[in-house]
Amino acid sequence: MSLFIDTSVFSLAWRRDRVPDIPEVVRFAQALDSGEEIFTTGVVLQELLQGFAGAKAKAAITSRFEAIGLIVPTRADHVAAATLRNQCQRSGIQIGTIDALLAQLCISRALLILSADRDFVKIAEQSSLRVWK
Repeated sequence: MSLFIDTSVFSLAWRRDRVPDIPEVVRFAQALDSGEEIFTTGVVLQELLQGFAGAKAKAAITSRFEAIGLIVPTRADHVAAATLRNQCQRSGIQIGTIDALLAQLCISRALLILSADRDFVKIAEQSSLRVWK
């Protein structure tokens, strides 16, 4: 099964000298070690680069991302993400624009999302999003 890696997992995994013993980070490391197919999108890369300072960190992150499949959202993805966000909002669940887009990318491409952000569990309750547990 192909995985979509969210910003939270990259951030936890790459902020430290050693991989922390957090289930999502351990699963990410296993996926990398096994050569499993993993994906993310440009906005995740952007969020990571905005959260780390310095040219050395930028070079390390961009280099690591070369081995990860990058999904480019289509116009239809953005329209569906807005629909998903509105659907969640009508159900009393507040989600951000970026989280709605990430969830929609996973739904439309049948990817399992790997995230330490519990908002995706709430989105999954309102949609066909599959969240790694």
